[in-house]
Amino acid sequence: MNSQGKPARGSDRPNNNLLKRLSESDFSLIAPHLTAEEAADDDLLYNPGDDVDVVHFPCDASLASYLVSNEDGRDVETVLVGREGAVGGIVSLGHLPAYTRITVKFGGPFVRLPISKLDAAKTASVSLRNVFARYADCLLAQMFQSTACNAIHSIEQRTAKWIISAMERTNGDNVVPLTHEQLSTLLGVGRSYASRVIQTFKAEGIVETRRGSIVVRDPDRLRMRACLCNESVKNHFEEVLRGVYPSETVQ
Repeated sequence: MNSQGKPARGSDRPNNNLLKRLSESDFSLIAPHLTAEEAADDDLLYNPGDDVDVVHFPCDASLASYLVSNEDGRDVETVLVGREGAVGGIVSLGHLPAYTRITVKFGGPFVRLPISKLDAAKTASVSLRNVFARYADCLLAQMFQSTACNAIHSIEQRTAKWIISAMERTNGDNVVPLTHEQLSTLLGVGRSYASRVIQTFKAEGIVETRRGSIVVRDPDRLRMRACLCNESVKNHFEEVLRGVYPSETVQ
């Protein structure tokens, strides 16, 4: 990850919906400490046990992901985080060891904020602390929903859900930079299972594939094939932090 070291200005906020949600006075508490960085696909942000000392805010169509390692050596992706949020030390104060591996799923612009500066800002402002606490609640809801989804829904339903979830963060052009290998990690299944579902969707004219990406040709039919987990998460975001979760109408 290449840090550009450019501070964010209050008059020119990064394209991260959580940061845009802050009031001018709250944003001014952290703006001098935000620095821009450019991340590449698969960049590592944290390993389990690492001291979490920086919060990373994905911007534009960048995505970060939480991966839980298992005893068989496989990583299972649990949550995607885009411009609706942040990863790393959102609520806790002081020393915080990372529990999961956090990586960059789709590269692009991020901004960084030292935990110490966020902690100081939350101490100074109840309203800023409230926004981050509400976001933590939304992130927890995503994790709960992901656990339930993996337990009860088919691979096909979950495939459609993950593609939609990623598509909503790619600026509405319906091209999702998701490989079969990445999709299988999201699903927690072998690559052959993910490829089989994609081939079914291709045969039905729902998607096409390009090198390193999936093109959604029929979003409505894709949503019909998906479970309702993504919609449940979006609805919770709207209740708790209205306008923060990305959608095709929230750019």
